[in-house]
Amino acid sequence: MSMGGNQPIYILKEGTERTKGKGAQGSNIQAAKAIAEAVRSALGPRGMDKMLVDSLGDVVVTNDGATILKEVDIQHPAAKMLVEVAKTQDEEVGDGTTTAVVLAGALLEEAEKLLDDVHPTILAAGFKLASVHAVKSLDKLAIKVSLDDAKTLRKVATTSMTSKAAPALRELLADIAVKAVTSVADPVPSGKGHTVDTDQILVVKKKGGQLTDTSLINGLVIDKERVHPGMPKRVEGAKLLLLNVALEAKKTEVTSKIKITRADQLQGFLDEEEAVIRRMVEQVKASGANVVICQKGIDDLAQHYLSKVGIYAVRRVKKSDLEKLERATGGRIVNSLDAIGKEDLGKAQLVEEQRIGGDLLTFVTGCKNPRSLSVLIRGSTEQVVDEAERALEDAISSVSVAVEDGRVVPGGGAPEIELALNLRKYATTLQGREQFAVEAFAKALEHIPRALAQNAGLEAIDVLVQLRSAHEKGEKGAGIDVLKATGGGGDEHGH
Repeated sequence: MSMGGNQPIYILKEGTERTKGKGAQGSNIQAAKAIAEAVRSALGPRGMDKMLVDSLGDVVVTNDGATILKEVDIQHPAAKMLVEVAKTQDEEVGDGTTTAVVLAGALLEEAEKLLDDVHPTILAAGFKLASVHAVKSLDKLAIKVSLDDAKTLRKVATTSMTSKAAPALRELLADIAVKAVTSVADPVPSGKGHTVDTDQILVVKKKGGQLTDTSLINGLVIDKERVHPGMPKRVEGAKLLLLNVALEAKKTEVTSKIKITRADQLQGFLDEEEAVIRRMVEQVKASGANVVICQKGIDDLAQHYLSKVGIYAVRRVKKSDLEKLERATGGRIVNSLDAIGKEDLGKAQLVEEQRIGGDLLTFVTGCKNPRSLSVLIRGSTEQVVDEAERALEDAISSVSVAVEDGRVVPGGGAPEIELALNLRKYATTLQGREQFAVEAFAKALEHIPRALAQNAGLEAIDVLVQLRSAHEKGEKGAGIDVLKATGGGGDEHGH
């Protein structure tokens, strides 16, 4: 902005809209509320799915908050910030994205009502006080959980999938999630608690079959077939060579020309190339390996020689899959054929090629150190398989976070009601206008059980009154059992 006399001159791009003061505040809050409202009806077990169609005509059917907001094209900067809330929640926890967005929208909605009487700075300070107090209250509400407590972990997994899968499938996926997480969990060096690397759980989707055909494989499934039909389909007592080098004749490092003046020179050149590849295969055979998993290419001639000596080989395997195999089989990724030792070979009871849904896959099972696992998801259509994958990823993430934290809280809106009660009591101890902000925070928390009740077709006011009464009597685990469509008195772990 420059000044010309007393008249301000604004140098802005053509078509720029400029809002300030209360107008800007109102615009930002309305945009954020619109985003929260878009995902609100997807919250909880009775939440409804959204059908999203992109510009290319691809259809996504989901009620996962992060997925919905990822697919929607949003322009408003304040609304984009709410999308970031969902993304961060998804990355950090893996579940609770819809709740996070609904809560953020509720906080802004309650703040909007106070803006005429309370300055935004005071509101922000009050919200900060409320969030700190709420976290302390959550600690008191938390229930301890350990890696051995499969029953509670299964409840955590089932809860995270209530809105995404049918009851029978939830039980199956919950079992798979708990077994997978407990298998890859590593004890913390200090001896207290565990860490879980969910990247060690490989999820493979294949259209076809039924959702109930989804299974946990104690090993790895590689989405590749053997490179030559003459190779064995099944190798028992497998010794795996994990290669990061191509089984091909090397190209020259610099641009070069080979001048051939006689026909026998050309034949000599081809013979030498064949000899190089034969030597490579001899080195592989000499290592004692009977399975080769290669990250790069395998020449047609090399495929022929490998099949002649009965070695099972796959090529162009993803680096991440190769690293998982390294962890699971106890082998080491080899970068040079000249330095293969016996200790570099991984071990597995069985390597086998199987046809799943029209595609050939390589199964590596009975690993020496099964620290990496695979889940094979089946389903009738692409949309069904994708939603089952989202449900399973939520379950795995929720269980891994529960294992790492060692604590869980009840569900069904129970923690929100309990925190709201605590915050209202806490608000009366404050002297300044922050008291209004803390009360607004408590009201915003109650938007979660209210949305759960509304999505289940219940009278939200009646449900909130019953829940408040139950919590006042000391029933800290009382939540909404929306599956039975009644309010109050959920079990200690909620529903």
